Amino acid sequence: MPNMKVVDMAGKVVGEIALSEKVFGAPVKEAVLHTAVRAFLMNQRQGTQSALTRSEVSGGGKKPWRQKGTGHARQGSTRSPQWTHGGIVFAPKPRSYRVTLNKATKRAALFGALSSKVADSEMIVVDAITASEYKTKSMVAMLSALGAGKKTLIVLPAVDEKVIKSCANIEGVKTTQWNTINVYDILNCDTLIVAQGAVAKIEEVYAR
Repeated sequence: MPNMKVVDMAGKVVGEIALSEKVFGAPVKEAVLHTAVRAFLMNQRQGTQSALTRSEVSGGGKKPWRQKGTGHARQGSTRSPQWTHGGIVFAPKPRSYRVTLNKATKRAALFGALSSKVADSEMIVVDAITASEYKTKSMVAMLSALGAGKKTLIVLPAVDEKVIKSCANIEGVKTTQWNTINVYDILNCDTLIVAQGAVAKIEEVYAR
């Protein structure tokens, strides 16, 4: 089992935790991570883009000039794609980009992402992440004490409005809960800060 030091919000070591080998010591498979990240990004697309085809543009029912004898190229409608205000060739239409992954792939990707952060020493376990008031300064002080990178993901054991709103104005910092973490956010951050309570819940659910 990989062991990790537990620190407080001031960066002082207060203990040690034995992480689950299944969750935080899993093999890192790049192909699985790529599949999970691609699925996440595809699922963010709304797919609402739409443009008019030649048959959907109003007007253009009359032939602009006779077929022969004018010196112009022959034209059948002013709404053909080569005309200004004409229709769009192969116009995009609303569609779903949704990609689904099976449960085994999702878990393998999540375990791999968490394990990569542990292996690269980019994960920090904090005994408790709390805020007594809505104050950005306290969260900035914590990030500074922990030596967090430009992009930081903070994982909480439960919804804490004071912590979430205190971090909302800090550039590059994102907060989430243990049950809503995803592979993309984990890999996209420079530092993964996880509350000890969140680690316990992740292991309780996924290490079984």
